[in-house]
Amino acid sequence: MIQFNIDPFPILKTDRIRLRRVILDDVKPLFVMRSDVNAMKYIGRPIAESIKDAEDLIHRIDEMMEKETAVHWAITLKGNDKLIGTIGFWQLSKQSRRTEIGYMLQSDFHRQGIMQEALNLVMNYAFEVMNLHSVEARTSPDNSPSIKILERNGFVKEGHLIENFYFNDKFWDTFIFSKRNKYGI
Repeated sequence: MIQFNIDPFPILKTDRIRLRRVILDDVKPLFVMRSDVNAMKYIGRPIAESIKDAEDLIHRIDEMMEKETAVHWAITLKGNDKLIGTIGFWQLSKQSRRTEIGYMLQSDFHRQGIMQEALNLVMNYAFEVMNLHSVEARTSPDNSPSIKILERNGFVKEGHLIENFYFNDKFWDTFIFSKRNKYGI
């Protein structure tokens, strides 16, 4: 059975980064990230146009966590509590012991290994603490940095959905990757 107890919220850390709960105080840096065209390029969601958009996202994250269908972390640098990215699990299925992972990082912090560290932390948490069987990731075929980090971390491409997603007046393809718990359940 999935262990899904986020009270107290699980804080995960390495020597360089700290993952903590997304809170309302994160609204400004979250807005900066979600309004950045480069950071949002492959997200498939509308770009934040106001602080209220970021605040609404924080409320949706809280609601999903209350319903136990998601767990979502703010990525911060150790010693600086400012949100520089987010990573989390969505569409958590307790019955299937499977979830989907999503992540993004402010453009200024790309290509520094930060997402690699964050991904390692949450995947260990997924398999060792939550007792999940597998984690799914969906990405655009054009998002080569995301594809590379998934493959580097043992995710396997399971599918290619053709024009399955409509956003901004066009149909998009989706690659589906998955990683199973090597420890079994």
